[in-house]
Amino acid sequence: MTLHEGVAAHPSRSRGRAFSEDDFGPRGPRDIFQRDRDRIIHSVAFRRLRHKTQVFVAPDGDHYRVRLTHSLEVAQIGRTMARALGLNEDLTEALCLSHDLGHPPFGHAGEDALKAAMAEAGGFDHNAHSVRLVTKLEATYPDFAGLNLSWEALEGLAKHNGPVESPPWALAQANAAFDLELDSWPSVEAQVAAVADDIAYDNHDIDDGLRAGLIALEELLEVPFVRRHWEAIGPRHPGLSDELRQRALVRDQIGTMVGDVLAETERRVSRARVATIEEVRGAGRQLAGFSSELAGEEKALKTFLYERLYNAPEMVPIRREAQRVIADLFACYRDEPALLPEPWRPEGESAHDVQRLRTIGDFIAGMTDRFAIARHEQLVGPVELPERF
Repeated sequence: MTLHEGVAAHPSRSRGRAFSEDDFGPRGPRDIFQRDRDRIIHSVAFRRLRHKTQVFVAPDGDHYRVRLTHSLEVAQIGRTMARALGLNEDLTEALCLSHDLGHPPFGHAGEDALKAAMAEAGGFDHNAHSVRLVTKLEATYPDFAGLNLSWEALEGLAKHNGPVESPPWALAQANAAFDLELDSWPSVEAQVAAVADDIAYDNHDIDDGLRAGLIALEELLEVPFVRRHWEAIGPRHPGLSDELRQRALVRDQIGTMVGDVLAETERRVSRARVATIEEVRGAGRQLAGFSSELAGEEKALKTFLYERLYNAPEMVPIRREAQRVIADLFACYRDEPALLPEPWRPEGESAHDVQRLRTIGDFIAGMTDRFAIARHEQLVGPVELPERF
């Protein structure tokens, strides 16, 4: 199932980094993509993911997923597919681990609130903010801002969902400094990382939803894709408890999705007759993805999850309270910039200056759920979130 070897990213053919680096000092036997991955793992933004929302806000339960565990699960799935397809595993893993770095506290609810608060300054987009983090905000190296990732890693982050016709301001700034060719498709490694993200949250959010009691098993089994896998488990494991059967269900569904992506990606690459990375970028279409049949089933599964989990009645007041926390904090820092930590206080600008608003957005986006809650309680007032989630 290995693709044409020229399609895979290779360290020796990398376009390099925005800032040249010497080889002085102990670096170890690592190529450029391995260093990308390691820089991401050692970054502050990556560590913060352990206290950022995946589905549930600041969950009390130790078994619920957060952005960090989700990213690790995406990396496992992505690396498995990259290996089977003969792609570069290290680049794929780096993209999987970094794809959610830009998420603010409280997940998509927090993003919606921050986007509204920053309307005067161009809004907020978590994909663009991921690129902003690794090119500007992470402060690790003495000679440059950011992590100075390879062109290929930045390209994959910027085009996480494919070509970008109208880049948000944060991405436009990064692209102006290091042209990422936003109008083309990224490498197959980046495309595999994106579909690995879908596979991970499609299935692991089912697991968390069942555990939390927000999804009823009977309702879940109304989804044809799920029912087919559920019914196939019984003959293999007679008498298996529902709890263990649920774990098997998630594993089997991931396996089916991965197998489908591998076969479909091989078919598309063969049909497109691409033999180099540049031909992949110029193919004009996505080459890694689900078959048309499974894509329809996956869409139905997503529809179910949005209706019964993400937009469940129990989640509405939680999302509303999370958005209030973000809006209140933004207003507080906007009206009283002196409340910002000293390194975050730009001098000589009005409270409503675009750069000042973007700086406030950067600071809030970097917060974890629990830090945002603590700051709100300190600066504004109590936060009412149910202990269950």
